[in-house]
Amino acid sequence: MLKEPAIGTVLAEVKTQSKRIASIDWMRGIVMILMVIDHASMAFNGGRFSADSAGLYVPGTQLGAAEFITRWSSHLCAPTFVFLAGTALALSIERRVAKGQNPWSIDKRILIRGLFILLLDLTIISFFSWRLTFQVLYAIGLSMMLMTLLRRLSTFWLVTAALGWIVLGELVTGLVWNPAEDTASIPAALTMAMYYTSAFRIMYPVLPWLSMMCLGWAFGRYLNGYLSGPGKQLPPQVFLLIMGLIGLLVFAVVRYLNGYGNMFLLREDSSWMQYLLVSKYPPSLSFTAVQLGLLCIILAGLITIEPFIGVRKNGPLLVFGQTAMFFYLIHRIALEGLAQWGGLRGQWGLRETYIAAGIILVILYPMCLWYRSYKKAHPAGWAQFV
Repeated sequence: MLKEPAIGTVLAEVKTQSKRIASIDWMRGIVMILMVIDHASMAFNGGRFSADSAGLYVPGTQLGAAEFITRWSSHLCAPTFVFLAGTALALSIERRVAKGQNPWSIDKRILIRGLFILLLDLTIISFFSWRLTFQVLYAIGLSMMLMTLLRRLSTFWLVTAALGWIVLGELVTGLVWNPAEDTASIPAALTMAMYYTSAFRIMYPVLPWLSMMCLGWAFGRYLNGYLSGPGKQLPPQVFLLIMGLIGLLVFAVVRYLNGYGNMFLLREDSSWMQYLLVSKYPPSLSFTAVQLGLLCIILAGLITIEPFIGVRKNGPLLVFGQTAMFFYLIHRIALEGLAQWGGLRGQWGLRETYIAAGIILVILYPMCLWYRSYKKAHPAGWAQFV
């Protein structure tokens, strides 16, 4: 009787064959789909709920379940992108370091790619949105650039610094930002708070998102260590499951206590929607704990089932996950272009929003297949940055 391959064997084969870990790409693919739904809602849905910040939420707002869940499910996207960007960098960079590659050449590549990603927000995304935006690409790009310094820290200090900000950052943020008094400023928003006008938005301050990238980098090191020889390390799926459950427990406690750790966005009652209404702008401890907790649990499940279901080379989740930046740019241009330049902003309802998201996904699949092939055939060209 044939036995299914163990996860350690599968991961070892990934290393030997210099292939990507499919589970990580699947995870990206899942959140790409959630992201398209959210961005289609942002473009077309007149009833969209997005007041997930103390600076945006109006006390007493009636929350509709369908609109709320549509928005809340997309919260998983940005933490996943940032965390897994750190993981992917660590998997690649740490191996280059081990091979003795020149440190400056490594740093230069990270700096160039980080700057390129950052500028995409300030150019292409801002143009099609018709407002200057500092969003997730700004946070990812600048965080990557800062990792040229932080990657030199030991895993202990990297994790300590990241968790230190996630747990204590609200204390510092409160010194420069008070949503009740509208004390928003651009310097504070670039680093730890938020700044929002109709023509200028800073929604992704670098410090909390850099902390998530640091944790992702530490997990990449963990994977590298496991791949080089499991030894006494827990299997990645077990480690992720434990971390995920801890994250969910922290979220539950912080929301129950309804005080510090919620970035000033407190529960108004004990309804399930109020429990889930956490601050994304800027990320609170409760937001970070629940989203990274869910990420860890889902990724643990994907790693567990990968040996049993195998990997389809052209499976949609894999394709979307392997072309994440290309996917992001094309769908944002399409949706924001239609909304802003086509006069469709807020003209539809939730049902039409889901239909539009489905159409975008169908169109994107062959485009992403083509781009994956193109990037593989031109590894040293412009596509290496996208």
